[in-house]
Amino acid sequence: MATNNTDDTTDRIEALIDRLTLEEKIDLVHGDDDPDELATGYLPGIERLDVPSLSMVDGPLGVRPGTATAFPASIALAAAWDDDLAHEQGEALGRETLGADQDALLAPGFNIVRVPQGGRTFEYYSEDPYLASRLAVGTVEGVQDAGAIATAKHFVANNQEQDRHEVSAEVSERALREIYLPAFEAAVTEGDVGSVMAAYNRINGTYATEHEWLLSDVLKDEWGFDGYVVSDWWATSDGVAAANAGLDVDMPGIPVSQWHAEESLLHDVIERLPDTLPKQSIAKLASTPWLPENVNPNLFDRSPFEVELPEAVRRGQVAESDLDEKIRRVLGQMDRFGLFDDEQPSGALGAGEHRDVATRVAERGAVLLRNEGNVLPLSPETDSIAVIGPNADSAKVGGGGSSRVTPDSTVSPLEGIRERVGGDTRVAFARGTEPIDDTEGVAGVNFDLSEFAPGGSSSDDGAPGVGDAVVAARQADVAVVFVQDDAAEGTDRSLWLPGEQDRLVAAVADVADRTVVVCNTAGAIRMPWADDVDAVVEMWYPGQEDGHATAAVLFGDSDPSGRLPVTFGRRLDDYPASTEDRYPGVGLEAEYDEGVFVGYRHFDAEGIEPQFAFGHGLSYTDFAYSDVAVDHDGEPDATVEVTVENVGERPGRDVVQVYLGPADAPLERPPKALAAFETVALDAGEAVTVTLDLDSRAFAYYDVEAGEWTAADGEYTVLVGRSSRDIVAERTVIVEESTIVE
Repeated sequence: MATNNTDDTTDRIEALIDRLTLEEKIDLVHGDDDPDELATGYLPGIERLDVPSLSMVDGPLGVRPGTATAFPASIALAAAWDDDLAHEQGEALGRETLGADQDALLAPGFNIVRVPQGGRTFEYYSEDPYLASRLAVGTVEGVQDAGAIATAKHFVANNQEQDRHEVSAEVSERALREIYLPAFEAAVTEGDVGSVMAAYNRINGTYATEHEWLLSDVLKDEWGFDGYVVSDWWATSDGVAAANAGLDVDMPGIPVSQWHAEESLLHDVIERLPDTLPKQSIAKLASTPWLPENVNPNLFDRSPFEVELPEAVRRGQVAESDLDEKIRRVLGQMDRFGLFDDEQPSGALGAGEHRDVATRVAERGAVLLRNEGNVLPLSPETDSIAVIGPNADSAKVGGGGSSRVTPDSTVSPLEGIRERVGGDTRVAFARGTEPIDDTEGVAGVNFDLSEFAPGGSSSDDGAPGVGDAVVAARQADVAVVFVQDDAAEGTDRSLWLPGEQDRLVAAVADVADRTVVVCNTAGAIRMPWADDVDAVVEMWYPGQEDGHATAAVLFGDSDPSGRLPVTFGRRLDDYPASTEDRYPGVGLEAEYDEGVFVGYRHFDAEGIEPQFAFGHGLSYTDFAYSDVAVDHDGEPDATVEVTVENVGERPGRDVVQVYLGPADAPLERPPKALAAFETVALDAGEAVTVTLDLDSRAFAYYDVEAGEWTAADGEYTVLVGRSSRDIVAERTVIVEESTIVE
């Protein structure tokens, strides 16, 4: 929908800037109260000049607050390995944004999964920069094709929630260039994203909001980004430093005690106090007992842009021309997306077609990790099924924090299974252990003190026990155990399942004829029972259509074609960020001295056998690869062809993965890296020849000293396979001389 800026657009914006007062200019670079109490972030318009307001709303699992379609977690979308599907979900998200009468979606997020315990892993895509890049571009283009502004976040190296407001990612430029920046670069240079969000954390000692090299030198000058940079909420500490570094908009611009605080008892009390009292200090003092750990230190401050920039401009500490450039970027995107002329397309909230997209993404993202004896798919004529799990009667909609979405309806796994089998199959339900509470996360903090009254909530189900689950499992033909974690923004998670779920799975596996475990998790988990159960399905956080999607996968209505976008290690020590200095850091500094050896790159380099490899995923059918050929002319690029045949008896999808093993270079490189992939859907007996292009960047490393991407001369190995560890064919190509890659 969005169009490039024209000369007329430029003239209009320049004319507006010329007429703005300094006060009005300041108002256009920091947030304020949304009169409708709906926007996550709100820039008021300038009524006298007919400048419209700009409303920003949370994502990426759906818009909030209010009621909207709850899409599966981003990591579930990533598991589908399909940028076209990413575009489809992005377009639905964009339409939901407009349907909520908002202009910009604060999504997608695509920080690299460096720390598997990361509380926001479910909001991100992958440990691999190439896979993350393809999905980022697909989603951004989808959101913006629908007519909403997309926001690439969180820029950059925001890879943990522990100490996220202050921790410094001590990371080399090479690791930034090769691992942490590529998805952002692709979102800008290919996706033409309208906005980029600066993260909370520091990078090599400097806050992301104040990092001139990242915000100005790399993002704007090198990549040619012409949109606006917005802060994460209350991330700005020094307004002058941030303004000079390249931050364009400070959000939300108001203290948390008055942010969406219409029904807050605390806010009402403080607002009645005389203006002569320090209201924000009182709000902070009164709220402290109810604030979570790891809280943002700037929550109770007014916008540093509002407070500091007027005088800074007058004193020459911030050039007014730089302030004009910020406004030019903001108004430019508003004009690009039709806000000035009221030309935004119509949207829709909770539309039926969006629920269909949510269901399809959940099905396509399902990863069949294990299927001994082809226990799956289940037959709908099965006489008896035991559905077991503390939360099996509730949909796992998403995680906690700013991505939490409220749908108008949900379908639980128990409901989905009962609906699928009909009345002839006996479906028993047993929790087996206490329900796992969904962590609200930091975005769930509100200031209605009535929520903190003594007593709390309790269950009227009685105390569920493992014994009930054992009885149900023993009496059924198959036991399906649903386990889940409780990830949320603001806190990192354990890789162990919470509560007694591991013990529950082990107990059921001991007595059941067949045991299937369905995992609703944010990412990798420990699986001490993996070898003792018959099948394991990773469904991630499936969204509001959880039960329908899960039943479709379990009963074979949908082939589980997902592939892991992250590595599942056997133990915490398997991962690179497993020492205190690397995670969570010492003295608020996290050492990224593993460099580019993140995820499977580390597992390969260290010879560690994962529980389940990056790219792994089984199917209900079988595929054969043949006629692998590589077209290469000595330059650092190549075209790979491979014939894929469905040699099974049912339709299915496969993901052809191509990795590249590097030539010798003057620095250490990972043994291989993902260079291309393609998802193919084939009927039984059908074959197709897939063509995959390896671009020059796949051959290159970043030479920090020269400031260039370089492809060394020598032999490269092209590896074609079904995962990073399941390689079915290798070919060698030779780059004839070292080449600088643009």
